[in-house]
Amino acid sequence: MAFDRIAVRTLPDGSTCKLYPFHISMEGLENAILCRDDEDYDVYVKNIFVCARRKNVIVVMYVVVSNHGHMAILAKNLDDAISFGEEIKKIYSMYFSHKYGRQKILLKTDVNIQLLGDSWYVRNALAYIVRNAMDNLCTVEDYKWSGYRGVFRNGAHLENCRRVSSLTRREKEALFHTHEDLSSVTWLINERGELEPTSCCDTRYLEDAFDNDHAFFLKIIGTQNMADMDYKLVSGPRSLLPDRELLEKAEDLSKSWFAKTIAEINHEKKIKLITFLYRTSHTTVAQLSRIFGLERATVERIVKR
Repeated sequence: MAFDRIAVRTLPDGSTCKLYPFHISMEGLENAILCRDDEDYDVYVKNIFVCARRKNVIVVMYVVVSNHGHMAILAKNLDDAISFGEEIKKIYSMYFSHKYGRQKILLKTDVNIQLLGDSWYVRNALAYIVRNAMDNLCTVEDYKWSGYRGVFRNGAHLENCRRVSSLTRREKEALFHTHEDLSSVTWLINERGELEPTSCCDTRYLEDAFDNDHAFFLKIIGTQNMADMDYKLVSGPRSLLPDRELLEKAEDLSKSWFAKTIAEINHEKKIKLITFLYRTSHTTVAQLSRIFGLERATVERIVKR
């Protein structure tokens, strides 16, 4: 059965609907170090899942290294994915400022969101995420601040784990740095108080993406061109593309979303494309007006809305 990147899942709010995959990166710019010790890494990981619950998205895979983090999530739409990414930045900034007495450090941090438009992007984004462990001079298998150890385990987890829902209120607040109600979560923590990814990641989505074949997953990880994927998912979207390249990107999106070229879609669909490109690409109103053949004032109204 072919893998379908659009999944039907039950969200944290209890609703069941179609969800789309997004890659999110949060990277410290200008040498901003986000995680200095194990406590920072642990807080960052837990923030991912607290914020996912708060913003009604599902986490598929994650990795946290010293100056950046990557996540693959399932969300109803781009707005929810953006809201989730910004929430992580806000919550972790509060923790970091309180611990180190440094204000506004996360202003030097870039949050980038990319819709994963086909199965190739889904697979390569998932492999790219866990392979970032090598930035901390670790193997993918041995790095503990990623969700890798949760996949292809048939739900098995470390022994002596505790259910987060069974913790006292004070224990939850101490371990998760939040007053969020976690009484209904299915998460588990190990003896060190760290989250077990088998209990909080949607491992089924990743396993389905790789045809339930662990060797296939490892092959993609091992043969991936990291520089190319970094450009496609992180650094490239920050660069102001020439008109020709942005037009190609817009045409590809239009064909993927609507099975039509830009010239064939109606104004409402153009609004969706313009909004997405404006939020996820380094572009300008003037450039978008050229790409879509619309008046600049029209594009300004769209992006402001």
